[in-house]
Amino acid sequence: MSNYRVRLTFWLIPLLSIPVTALGATAVLSGPPSRAITEPKSVTSRANPAARAVPVADLFYTRGGLDAAWTPDGRSIVISTNLTGRYNLWKLSATGGFPLQLTQSDDRQAGIAISPDGKTVVFQSDKGGGEIYDLYSVPLAGGAVTPLTKTPAVSETNAKYSRDGKWVAYEMRPAKAPSIDIAAMDLITGKTVQLTHEASPRHNWHVVQFVDGGRALIANRGTIDSKEDAVYRIDISTGAAKALTPEGPGHVTAASAASADGRIIAVTTETKSGDNQVGLLDVAGQTTRLVKPDAWEQRSGSLSPDGKTLVFSSNVDGRTDLFTVSGGAVKRIELPGGVNTEAAGNGTSLSPDGQRLLVTHQASNAPFDYWIADLANGKSRPLTQLGLASIDPAALPAAQIVHYKSEDGTVISALLFVPFNLQRNGRAPGIVLPHGGPTGQTVDSFNRTVVALASRGYVVIAPNPRGSTGYGRAFMEANRRDLGGGDLADEIFGAKFMIATGYVDPKKLGITGGSYGGYMTLMAIGKEPSLWAAAVEQFGIINWFSMYETSSPILQQYLIGLLGDPVKDKAVYTAASPLTFIRQATAPLLVLQGDNDIRVPKGQSVEVVDILKKMGRTVDAHYYPGEGHGFTKRENQIDSIERMVAWFDKYLKGG
Repeated sequence: MSNYRVRLTFWLIPLLSIPVTALGATAVLSGPPSRAITEPKSVTSRANPAARAVPVADLFYTRGGLDAAWTPDGRSIVISTNLTGRYNLWKLSATGGFPLQLTQSDDRQAGIAISPDGKTVVFQSDKGGGEIYDLYSVPLAGGAVTPLTKTPAVSETNAKYSRDGKWVAYEMRPAKAPSIDIAAMDLITGKTVQLTHEASPRHNWHVVQFVDGGRALIANRGTIDSKEDAVYRIDISTGAAKALTPEGPGHVTAASAASADGRIIAVTTETKSGDNQVGLLDVAGQTTRLVKPDAWEQRSGSLSPDGKTLVFSSNVDGRTDLFTVSGGAVKRIELPGGVNTEAAGNGTSLSPDGQRLLVTHQASNAPFDYWIADLANGKSRPLTQLGLASIDPAALPAAQIVHYKSEDGTVISALLFVPFNLQRNGRAPGIVLPHGGPTGQTVDSFNRTVVALASRGYVVIAPNPRGSTGYGRAFMEANRRDLGGGDLADEIFGAKFMIATGYVDPKKLGITGGSYGGYMTLMAIGKEPSLWAAAVEQFGIINWFSMYETSSPILQQYLIGLLGDPVKDKAVYTAASPLTFIRQATAPLLVLQGDNDIRVPKGQSVEVVDILKKMGRTVDAHYYPGEGHGFTKRENQIDSIERMVAWFDKYLKGG
């Protein structure tokens, strides 16, 4: 149920040229390298006299970012950040300093695109977390916000300007439709043309970039289960679409950027062995050159207009580094360890002169900030300081990446957070934190939930169970039609690993997660009731049948990929539904849910609460008005974590 596209990982360097049609046969990678099993007793709690419980409010007054874009002159950057507690647009000098607010709204704003003349910013915003977006514009110099689309039954996102400033292309999906299509708006006449008309309910179109002077558009067409992806060139005047890479099952290649003339395209492609690798597609020669084959998954990023400088990233067991390739030379961008990504989610992170790269950095003990990298020397500097003085990385426990064997011997990677100053006496409470998705990954990023718990003495483990991304296709698909089976065992053996460290009391185990993590929480307390002493479930699924019935057509296709058809595969849906087991649950349960959640509707939470209340179980719930799938308003973020901490303190610490 994650709101990110599945399986997007990253990297690069020119090493070999191979035809696109022979790519899988040539590459021989087979997933991540072997990972040594971690000896539980090797895990230690460091001494730190400065350690203290971080105030929950401070965690959310430490701001974040959703998107960013360079202005055409390279002097400024427009960012989406929540300085006011709402994600609005701000303009910031490329040399740093306090930003200037461009927009004000209670609703989140992102998807930033800036006109080539530098006068206008286009962005997207929904209402109350409902995920039906419209496009808007605002003058870069400041002024009134103007709606570009007014379609309450159609969601428009991911706007991209043509280089001549005449067109804006974007993705559109009617609320009742199963597929995403592409449209283009003529900004001179105001006329909108729908460029694609997808007939397959499994396929979606995604805008990449205008090329050839605005006459054509590079786009991706792929299935929601990520088993197919192909790169297309669409003629703007006729709408004719031509596939540039092979189509059909087993062919997975997606573009991230293109040269201005459209002749070179940066792609992430999946090898026959199921690994995401980065390449450069030569359109004329119909060949793709893998730039740096590697055992870990990669993702392509920005490409300079002349096609000579490419940005890529590598995801190594949940930690991400950025690299550039130019003239055959590979340079790692010097950033602290953690999660380092390109900052522009809706365009290029390269500055207009190609000399600087706008990036984001965060780690388990370091809050999110925007940075600028100098590509000439590979060095970086912080652009923002979005944290609070009270959030001191030295006083926060950093993530340890550990590996353990699950029930069937499968090796699982996990992030482990051990509070400072613990004694190895088996008395600490422990929390398992399953991630959303299931096609997602817990990475070494700044996680406010973890910081709130670990700074209060809770040992926290966040496994990447089967079904997670980052470890190859075979691992990602290992829980298909087995949701709440092998993946739940992977979570449970994470709890056992915590106990084996000698720090955690087996009678003080809790579990919490959101979306699919909320689903795993419900499955855990239902299928293994004696293991858990408390649980906090956030917008999770209780009943896959009702979930399917109330889902949008596009989400229904995703569920079919995970579980099969709800009629033909009724037994699979029944076995995977927490509803089948929830009456066995005994752990006190807190439920947190947004009223406007269209991914996991409020009814899922109401159903589990009603069942447990009728059985006399300890259960409580809180529903947040004006919130969707996850909480974006600061006061609700603070409230939800404070409720979680209080719940675990009461039932795990006895406070």
